[in-house]
Amino acid sequence: MSLHSRAAVAAASIVLALAGTAVAQQPPPSNMTFFITSVGSPFGANFGGIEGADRHCQMLAARVGAGGKTWRSYLSVQAADGKPAINARDRIGKGPWVNSAGVQIAANVEELHTPALNKINTENGRAETGRMIPSRLFVVNQHDILTGTLADGTAPPPDKDMTCGNWTKSGNDSQAMVGHHDRMGLRDDEPSKSWNASHPSRGCNAASLVTTGGAGLLYCFAAD
Repeated sequence: MSLHSRAAVAAASIVLALAGTAVAQQPPPSNMTFFITSVGSPFGANFGGIEGADRHCQMLAARVGAGGKTWRSYLSVQAADGKPAINARDRIGKGPWVNSAGVQIAANVEELHTPALNKINTENGRAETGRMIPSRLFVVNQHDILTGTLADGTAPPPDKDMTCGNWTKSGNDSQAMVGHHDRMGLRDDEPSKSWNASHPSRGCNAASLVTTGGAGLLYCFAAD
């Protein structure tokens, strides 16, 4: 190996070490009641329905010893086939919610849906493992979090699919509303800074979710 190659490898090792420190994992506290999923579904936004998304949250929580709580995905369901809509804000409990670093991100549902009061951001947007979810300032951006929800936490009207077929589709014929966990976007406006209602995804498959700056991740809240 040439001197130049050895130097490049050494430099890369330092960068990786620093990156590892920046997103170092830490055990979740016993009172953790909020996290962003460390991984999404291999089928993009298709979780087999909202119940499957809840199971995804429950499974990841159980892996870090927090499976004793009832975990719900922060997702809405649009009215369809004679069935009423389900609002994300109505299914996540009353709060307060604390992340895997022990930081309270909101005291209650109203505070959670008041942009100036909730504390969801790059630093506090952590996975169940304690890892910080990469923001748009990272080389790999994963700040698009699936919600299918309007800014007030309610389901969109049924005239346009904004929930990837109520979380059953993984093609490119539908979309899902996403939020920016880092509260950053291409513009300095409310949608760009919204944690739960920034813009629709390009599609519902894993590749489409990645191209808009996501990984099919979910917000998970302990409802009890």
